Amino acid sequence: MLDYVELEADLGEEERLIRDTARRFVDEKVRPDIAEHYIEGTFPTELIPEMGEMGFYAPNLDGYGLPGVSETAYGLLMQELEACDSGLRSMASVQGALVMYPIHAFGSDEQKEEWLPKLGAGEAVGCFGLTEPAHGSNPSGMETRAEKDGGEYVLHGSKTWITNSPIADVAVVWARDTSAEGRPVRGFLVETDRDGVTTNEIKEKLSLRASITGEIGLNDVRVPEENVLPGVEGMKGPLSCLTQARYGIAWGAVGAARDCFETARRYALDREQFGGPIARFQIQQEKLAEMATQITTAQLLAYRLAELKERGDLRPQHVSMAKRNNVRTARDQARVAREMLGGNGITADYSPMRHMANMETVYTYEGTHDIHSLILGQDLTGIAAFE
Repeated sequence: MLDYVELEADLGEEERLIRDTARRFVDEKVRPDIAEHYIEGTFPTELIPEMGEMGFYAPNLDGYGLPGVSETAYGLLMQELEACDSGLRSMASVQGALVMYPIHAFGSDEQKEEWLPKLGAGEAVGCFGLTEPAHGSNPSGMETRAEKDGGEYVLHGSKTWITNSPIADVAVVWARDTSAEGRPVRGFLVETDRDGVTTNEIKEKLSLRASITGEIGLNDVRVPEENVLPGVEGMKGPLSCLTQARYGIAWGAVGAARDCFETARRYALDREQFGGPIARFQIQQEKLAEMATQITTAQLLAYRLAELKERGDLRPQHVSMAKRNNVRTARDQARVAREMLGGNGITADYSPMRHMANMETVYTYEGTHDIHSLILGQDLTGIAAFE
C-alpha cells in the first residue's frame, strides 16, 4: 500500500493491529460485495453488529466498554474503511463521531449508561439530525423547535440528508428550545419508535449509494426532559460533533485516494498495449507520480492532525483545511485513476469510478468545500465572509 515517506514505520503495536484488523475485515467481508451494494443502493446491514464487536464505533473514546485508542489508530480505521467505500466509513463515522461522541461529551450518566454500550456494540444504530431542507451550510438558521410542556418537550420540524436514519434506533436531534430565553440550540435523544417520528429513506441517489440516507420528520413528538443532553447549549454542541466527524473524513478520504492509486498502478502493470504494459509509457508514469505525491501530501496532513488532536491543540480550522484538501485530492485522483483504466474504468469491476462518485457527496457533506474555504479565509484574515 502507498506509504511513500514511510509514515507507518512509526506506528505503535496497537495502531498496526487496528490497521491490519480493519484491512482484513474489509477484504474478507465487505469488498467482495460492495460493488453490488453500490449498484443496488443498499448497505450491508448484517455487518453492523460485527463492526461493533470489532470496536469500529468510537474506539477513540473511553469508558462504557470503549477502548480509548489513539487518534492515529482511529484515523487509520477510517482510512481502511473508506478504502473500501465511503458508505462504510460514513456508517461508522456517524455512529461514533456524531452520535456516541455527543452522548459521551454532553450526556448525563444515565444517557451514557443506556446508549453507549449498545451503540458501541452495534446493538443499536444512531443518526445525527442537524441539516434541514432549508438550512444546510447555515445550520444556525434551523427551524426545528422544542417546546417545554410540563416534564416533556414537544418537538416539531424536519431534518434531511441524515445517514442511517431509516435504520436508526435513536436520533441526536438539534432543535431550538423555544421555552428558554434566547431560544438556544439544544440536543435531544429521540427514539425513532416514538409517535410522530418518521424516517423516510432518500432513494435514487447517484453518489454514496452503498449508504442508507433519509429524513427525520418530527410531528408533535414528545420526549421526556431527561432526554435532553444536559452538558451543552448553543451551536457549540453540533459543531463540536462535526469537528470530530470531519477529522475522520480527512483520514478516510486518504483511504479512498490510496485505493484508486493502487488499482491504477496494478492495472498499468498488467494491461498490455503496443507490445508491453502501459506502465512503461511516460504519460502513465507521470500520472502515477503526481497521484502518489498528492496522496502523500494528504497523508502528512492527516498524521499531523492526529498529533495535534492527541495533545489537545487541534482547532476546527485545522480540520477544515484537512477535510477540504484531502477530499479534493481524493476526488481529483479518483478521476485520474479512472482515466488510466480506460473503458474498463467505468465498470463496477474496478473501484475508482465508484470512489469518484462517492467523493461528490463527501466533497459536499459536513461542510462543503467552499464553506471550508471561507472558514480558513476568516481564520487567515479575521474577516467573516459569510456574515
